[in-house]
Amino acid sequence: MSADSCFFINRSGLRLHYLRWGDVKGLPVLLLHGLRSYAQTWEPLAAALGPGYCCYALDQRGRGLSDWAPSSSYGIESYVEDLEDWVQHLALQRFVLIGHSLGGSNALEYARLHPGRLRALVIEDIGPGSSHRGDGAARIRREMSDTPLHFADWESAREFWRRARPGISAVGLASRLAHSMRQSGEVIAWRHDQQGIAQARLVQAPIDLWPAVRALDCPTLFVRGQRSDFLPATTLASVMSENPRIQAVEIAAASHYVHDDQSQAFNRTVLDFLQQQSGPHP
Repeated sequence: MSADSCFFINRSGLRLHYLRWGDVKGLPVLLLHGLRSYAQTWEPLAAALGPGYCCYALDQRGRGLSDWAPSSSYGIESYVEDLEDWVQHLALQRFVLIGHSLGGSNALEYARLHPGRLRALVIEDIGPGSSHRGDGAARIRREMSDTPLHFADWESAREFWRRARPGISAVGLASRLAHSMRQSGEVIAWRHDQQGIAQARLVQAPIDLWPAVRALDCPTLFVRGQRSDFLPATTLASVMSENPRIQAVEIAAASHYVHDDQSQAFNRTVLDFLQQQSGPHP
C-alpha cells in the first residue's frame, strides 16, 4: 500500500511530516509512534486495516522528516500541542487514536484534554508509571545514555538493532534501518534528533497518566507484550479496574515493541477491536 507524504506547520513554526494511507472518506485513524520511531512503522497496520479506514501517521517533532526542535520541547505538552495542530490541519471532528509507548502517553493526555473527540483509543505497551520506574524505564534510560550518535557502516547499525531488539522481526529490522538511519558522509547517522531526545528523556519528569486513565470516555484497548519489561501485568490490571471502558489484550512472544515483534497478531487485534466499535461515521 502506497502512502501520501504530507507536511503542515504547527503553532510554533515547525514543519511536521505525516503519511496518509487509504481513502480520505474512510474512518480516520491517527497513529503516534514511540520514542525513537517514525511514521512508516505503522505501514503494516495501515495495510491490515484496509478499506474503510484512512490512516494518518505523524513523524513527531525531532523524528523522521519533521523538523528538530530544542531539547526542552521534547515533552508531553509540546507533543500534545502538535497533535492538536495536526487534528486541526486535517479538519477532523471524531477519530480513532493509536499510540505506542511515548505516543501512547501523548494519546492518553490528548484524550484527557479533549473529551468526546475520540471514537476509540488503542494504547500499545505503556501505562501509569511505565516511564519512571521498573526494568523497562531503567532500560530506556540506559539506552538513551549509551546509544552512539553514528556508526561506521550499515552492518554496525544492523548489529546495534539486533542487540537492542533481539525479538524484532526481519521486516521490523529492515524498517528501522531504512527509516530511522541514513548515510551521512562516511558514517551512518540517525534521522531523528538522538542527542536532543536523549537529553529530554533523561532530565524531564514523566507525567502522571492515572488522571487520563480515569477520564477516558471512549472504548479503549491496552495492548501488552507478554515479555514486556515496560508495562507490568499488575499495572494493566489496575488500569482496567479504574475504568470500565478499558479492555486489555496480551500478545504472546512480544516485548515492549509489540507491533515490531508480532506484527500480524498486533494488527489483527487492533482490527478486531475497531470492528467491535463499528457504526455510522460522524
